[in-house]
Amino acid sequence: MRHPILGLLCVAGVIGLSACDRSIDKDAVDREFAGVNALEGAGLSELMLTAADPAEAVTYFQRSAAEQPERLDFMRGLAASLVKARRNSEAAIAWAKVVEHPDSTSDDRVELADALIRNNDWARAEQVLDAIPPTHETFKRYRLEAMIADGNQEWQKADSFYEVAVGLTNTPATILNNWGFSKLSRGDHTEAEQLFTDAIRQDPSLFTAKNNLVLARGAQGNYTLPVMTMTQIERAELLQTLGLAAVKRGDVEIGKGLLRDALETHPQHFEAAARSLEALDGSVTN
Repeated sequence: MRHPILGLLCVAGVIGLSACDRSIDKDAVDREFAGVNALEGAGLSELMLTAADPAEAVTYFQRSAAEQPERLDFMRGLAASLVKARRNSEAAIAWAKVVEHPDSTSDDRVELADALIRNNDWARAEQVLDAIPPTHETFKRYRLEAMIADGNQEWQKADSFYEVAVGLTNTPATILNNWGFSKLSRGDHTEAEQLFTDAIRQDPSLFTAKNNLVLARGAQGNYTLPVMTMTQIERAELLQTLGLAAVKRGDVEIGKGLLRDALETHPQHFEAAARSLEALDGSVTN
């Protein structure tokens, strides 16, 4: 990874040694070291975005963008780091400035739409996505399109966008989970269950999909945990979810039994399940 930098330093060294024969070309040296600085800056920027504390990344890119305001990569870095730092209103403003740059791309507009959604500005996010050419087909673009269609209750469009998004990624677990939750919110419990199952098959560690799968099964009156990999703590939490789903359907005694199972399963005191069970026992007593 250091070879390009070493090569440039060698070139600069050759220029320096040639001073024995002729005067140094100062402009050439400046150009070479400018290249070194650009390479080092690009590597540091990538490191700040991927590994640094979000607050430190924001500070780095704020300083860099102030020193070189013409650098689009610093503008993008600042906008992206603000998103990581959950400073959503500032991130939306920063991405809007990136989009105004003459060299901005459709990817930048997708990032702006993402920042606007994070800032709860759904209407403007939809306008930004609508202005992007339909030939720009990326996973993130279609994931956002699906979310907006969900919010508008345009179910057919949402399903179409989700399907395209799933086909554009090698890691579809989270988008399958989102699609399943969309189906769950519409009352399509059977289809939701299948999508959650697919999500877990893609990523067995995705607890959100496990919890949603249990919700989908509970909504259908199926109060048994599915066969899947889970820790003891996860099993207790899923039993609690299933118990609350049973109570919601009116199967109170079944729900209480599941909550007791959750308490017995959890390796420590399961306060949330205990509170739920006490509330149910209290309501029955009263």
